[in-house]
Amino acid sequence: MLSVSNLSLRYGKRTLFDEVNLKFTPGNCYGVIGANGAGKSTFLKILSGEIESLTGQVSIAPGARMSVLKQNHFEFDSFPVLQTVLMGNRKLWDVMKAKDTLYAKADFSDEDGQKAAELETLFADMDGWNAESDASNLLSGLGVKEEDHSRLMSDLEGKQKVRVLLAQALFGNPEILLLDEPTNDLDVETISWLEDFLADFQNTVIVVSHDRHFLDAVCTHVADIDFGKITLYTGNYTFWYESSQLASRQRADQNKKIEEKRKELQEFVERFSANASKSRQATSRKKLLDKLVIDNIQPSARKYPGIIFRPERECGDQLLNVEKLSKTSEEGVPLFSDISFTVNKGDKIVILSREHSAITSFFEILTGNDTADSGCFAWGSTITKAYLPNDNSGYFKNEDNLIDWLRQYSTDKDETYVRGFLGKMLFSGEEVMKSPKVLSGGEKVRCMISRMMLANANCLIMDEPTNHLDLESITAFNNALKDWKQIALFTSHDHEFVQTVANRVIEITPSGVIDKWMSYDEFLKDKAIRELREKMYSAIVTTK
Repeated sequence: MLSVSNLSLRYGKRTLFDEVNLKFTPGNCYGVIGANGAGKSTFLKILSGEIESLTGQVSIAPGARMSVLKQNHFEFDSFPVLQTVLMGNRKLWDVMKAKDTLYAKADFSDEDGQKAAELETLFADMDGWNAESDASNLLSGLGVKEEDHSRLMSDLEGKQKVRVLLAQALFGNPEILLLDEPTNDLDVETISWLEDFLADFQNTVIVVSHDRHFLDAVCTHVADIDFGKITLYTGNYTFWYESSQLASRQRADQNKKIEEKRKELQEFVERFSANASKSRQATSRKKLLDKLVIDNIQPSARKYPGIIFRPERECGDQLLNVEKLSKTSEEGVPLFSDISFTVNKGDKIVILSREHSAITSFFEILTGNDTADSGCFAWGSTITKAYLPNDNSGYFKNEDNLIDWLRQYSTDKDETYVRGFLGKMLFSGEEVMKSPKVLSGGEKVRCMISRMMLANANCLIMDEPTNHLDLESITAFNNALKDWKQIALFTSHDHEFVQTVANRVIEITPSGVIDKWMSYDEFLKDKAIRELREKMYSAIVTTK
């Protein structure tokens, strides 16, 4: 068990945590949530001992081992991949090194023999004989090929390093597992593998993630950071969000009787429990919702942006036609080729590719910021576009305040009008006088969304729209796109966002296109499509 007692932390006048008391028990997975800057990653660093709290203490059950997902991707550059994973169990690794040192001695004595016997016993007790095969299986499950297991970490690309460090954290069945954004840079297949792994994990997991689908799949509890406190709630993220929204609506309805409110909450819990029992979520596996105390459901103090897209005109019959579009990178690598499709009314299309640069290039071509090597495309005369690029750095180089920055994209230059769009994205008071140059990544994306709303477009093109956003902004954005009735082309690593928005899936590959009118989950689960994808990507590898 892991417990936190009277934990406090302040930076100057700002209080992150104030007298926090919590217990984390084995068999449960706790998703730590909170607004940007609330202290989610800081809390994990306190638990791991990386930083000290101002007051209070962290207590771990005697003999329990804590494992942490490393954020320094260069820490193990001088070690082979397999050894890096083995080092995740430090005690086992130390025994292995001590054994090797003893057996390498030229003057091996009787005393050394006795010491070696003791180490061999420890090694066997820790299942050391299976350690390398276990580490290798973890790596393979996370998408690291067997031929890479003996390579140095320094020889791997950044995305592969992330997988190795994740395998290191998972290795050896630690009693306590701390994961800060574990799905970053993982593809959907690897995330699914990790979800299954954690759903079956019998010890304590504490995770920070902006991936709502991942939190829903693995979490039995939510640890909500708000007002300097951390409150534990039973259930996954969706249950916390929907129940807190329901509680907020009930609080606003002063005329509703207490008995009616309680009945409404009880019906909500029963409905959620029934839905969860049909899935593979850890929530249903633990059946914790049956033990939920209704009075524990509280409204959230979170502020959600007001994201509303209002097209100035409806789309006509001719929307977008793409014919045999192809593009090669500056290095001569084919990004996509022979891409042809037609967009129909109401299409909300997720664009997929194993190389994100291919999608970015595709969007840049469609928006007129780049040119294709061959092929053509034509937008309908009624189409007006709003584009959210993945790299927005070029938009924030001037010294204006946010009002003047946004005003340049508005036909109505009235300050009150422009302020209204900034206010919808939670920029209020003196915040609107900030210089665009000092904005955080999340603030820049919120400004770009304000710019999109101002455009009153009927076609939205979005390249990783949820990057840098907190859960509140992601949820608001997601809800806005669910209600969007015009056309959209987008890509996102947020599984929930894609699944709930897209009604069509198009994958662009170096050897052609896969185009399916179905949901994202249906696309991923279809065996024939999986085989086709492998064939289309392997075709270009074979011809290189």
